[in-house]
Amino acid sequence: MQLEQSSGRATWSGTVPSAVDARVVGLVVVTAALAASINVPYGGLPMAAGAFALLAGGGVACHLFGERKLRRLTDDLVERWDAAGGEIEAVTRSSTGMQTEWRVHTPDGEIVIGGIALVPIARLSVEWQGVGDTMAADEAAANIDRVAESLYREIFEFTS
Repeated sequence: MQLEQSSGRATWSGTVPSAVDARVVGLVVVTAALAASINVPYGGLPMAAGAFALLAGGGVACHLFGERKLRRLTDDLVERWDAAGGEIEAVTRSSTGMQTEWRVHTPDGEIVIGGIALVPIARLSVEWQGVGDTMAADEAAANIDRVAESLYREIFEFTS
């Protein structure tokens, strides 16, 4: 079953806000500093500084790519749900714990979409009324139509 195009109106015409998370960037910088400090006795300060720059830059890049992947998945899900007739009022960014999250506001409540925004281990999680599901972000991106359809049925059709 494919998501059908609604013959009526589209309620949401916004964009998903960016969610670069300072906490994750801070964690990456602190971890890079600790890892680079191991190089001080062996290669001196220049080697430690080079290791820090390499590790911090790589970690921040992994976070930016992970955030971009999760934002695109969130945007794809919201667009498909809206096109199928789901009432989407707004999408806002929130932050709890170490996850990057967006809250999709609907008349029936909030859908929390988010996950870990680090590219090699990026995971997408969707929570609705206390029940959640998690999957690898790459798997969700490869099967976005199936994922959007099954979540649409669970969230918008069962609550009607």
